[in-house]
Amino acid sequence: MMSQRLPALDLARTAALIGMVVFHFTYDLEMFGYLTPGTMYLWGWQAFASLVAGSFLFLAGFSLALAHGAGIRWPAAARRLLTLGAAAALVTTATYLAMPDSFIFFGILHSITAASVIGLALLALRTPAPLILLAAAAVFAAARWLKTSAFDAPWLLWLGLGTQPRLSLDYEPLFPWLAPFLLGLGIARLVMQHGLLARRTSPPPALRVLAWPGQHSLAIYLIHQPVLISLLWAVTQVIR
Repeated sequence: MMSQRLPALDLARTAALIGMVVFHFTYDLEMFGYLTPGTMYLWGWQAFASLVAGSFLFLAGFSLALAHGAGIRWPAAARRLLTLGAAAALVTTATYLAMPDSFIFFGILHSITAASVIGLALLALRTPAPLILLAAAAVFAAARWLKTSAFDAPWLLWLGLGTQPRLSLDYEPLFPWLAPFLLGLGIARLVMQHGLLARRTSPPPALRVLAWPGQHSLAIYLIHQPVLISLLWAVTQVIR
């Protein structure tokens, strides 16, 4: 059982968090009128958003394999799923109350929760790493080639296989976003099988500071936007 944290993994989460904050702060600047409308729909920003979201899902899959690859710890897995599910429900409720026309009904937390259930099933079945990686490729291909209006029903939007886009502040459906999660899961299984994970129990102080945000990624995800929006609102009141 691999119970100790990997500093490199926490540092990677910190980097993903920085990318998330940069993107959302830029989005907020546009929302408050400091940037040209439509800035966040430019190709570069959309690619950046996809990279950040994909990084979170990849790291979630990688972490799941580290935590349960040597045998699923069901109580810990259940607690984690409940925490993620509750956080996802909180995001849905809060965004619906604030912006009902574009609320988050299946965002990054919903996607990680659903992918984690699938990942746990694959680990429980002891699915070989090459098959997991093949499944990642299949999910990515299906998201491109299996789209059909049959999946346009509102209750199927979480799959991401419909043809009609749905306005949402954050939309990461299962297809294609299960793919980076499975990629992380499969790669972690491979490196574990070949003993390629170097573990440090006491990283240098500087790295410990940098890794701290990555150890609290869920809390930072939940609070960063209210903090950023509140700060921008306060600044706007002063200068306008």
